[in-house]
Amino acid sequence: MNIKITGTGCYIPSEKRPNSDFLRHEFYDADGVPFDLPNETIIKKFEAITGISERRYANQELNTSDIAFEAAENAIKDSGIDPETLDYIIVAHNLGNVNHNSIQGDFIPCLAARVKHRLNISNPKCVAYDLIFGCPGWVEGLIQAQAFIRAGMADKCLVIGAEILSRITDKHDRDAMIFSDGAGATVVERCEEDCGILSFESASYTQNEVGYLFYGNSYNKSLSQNIRYIKMHGRKIYEFACTHVPQAMKACLDKSGISIDDVSKIFIHQANEKMDTAIIKRFYRLYQKPVPTGIMPMNIHKMGNSSVATIPTLLDMVKKGNIEKQSIHKGDVIIFASVGAGMNINAVVYKC
Repeated sequence: MNIKITGTGCYIPSEKRPNSDFLRHEFYDADGVPFDLPNETIIKKFEAITGISERRYANQELNTSDIAFEAAENAIKDSGIDPETLDYIIVAHNLGNVNHNSIQGDFIPCLAARVKHRLNISNPKCVAYDLIFGCPGWVEGLIQAQAFIRAGMADKCLVIGAEILSRITDKHDRDAMIFSDGAGATVVERCEEDCGILSFESASYTQNEVGYLFYGNSYNKSLSQNIRYIKMHGRKIYEFACTHVPQAMKACLDKSGISIDDVSKIFIHQANEKMDTAIIKRFYRLYQKPVPTGIMPMNIHKMGNSSVATIPTLLDMVKKGNIEKQSIHKGDVIIFASVGAGMNINAVVYKC
């Protein structure tokens, strides 16, 4: 028995926010001191490191469960299944629904239940639950879905990654320019073909790393100290990811029995172009191999970092020919890998 992805879908918000939109922001450091550099210099350096020139924000009337539903509906249509036959709906996110101009996340009912409601699924044995696992949430949902199927608890699962980060970012923090909104979804099914999930690796590092991503006050000390925003220790995350993600990818690939030479594509969490490039270089260095040209599709340049949504969104875009000079074909071996708050990491080796 094998377990494969039979349908993909995504929702890309229509509102584009280029880097020039941040020229009028007032940026402060963590101590609340304004930067001496002009915003043009800050933004230019930001783009050189992250690769981001623009990002997408959700319209004011939409919430995370809404865009999760849109991605889910597209994935179900792509797979051709009857949604009533789904056994599990797993929605990976981290913040719940956050209304426009609100500071509070709404988790009740869970987003998966709201998506199931919007899909008009009447089957009570279709279990809907949320998964909070940082940016690697969608990959972890994929791992859980295959576990349910392999254990005989399910035949079909819907795994979604959705996030609206634009509503919990501090406009006075230059790191906040990295974040964006989006949703991606996949239908995962039992199959008898020679394809699907070959191996996986997952880990949580919490002893010293748990606070690398966190909620904190605005860097503008004149603002309310009761409002919290997403914050990160960028250098620590970079060093952690470059050390641990390549090792997790290697452990996963070695477990699969597939040669590094047979890997066609690597879909890595779109966190930061410089960091992702370093991770891939270190991964191939573990095998004493050069990095093949075109091995790593990317959409961060125009989409930004939408957390749990980056990998399923990128997968759908590549599958449907929406990323220039990138494609996947039947028989290709690909790797999914992610890192994020927790600090959590994971990887999956998959044969198309």
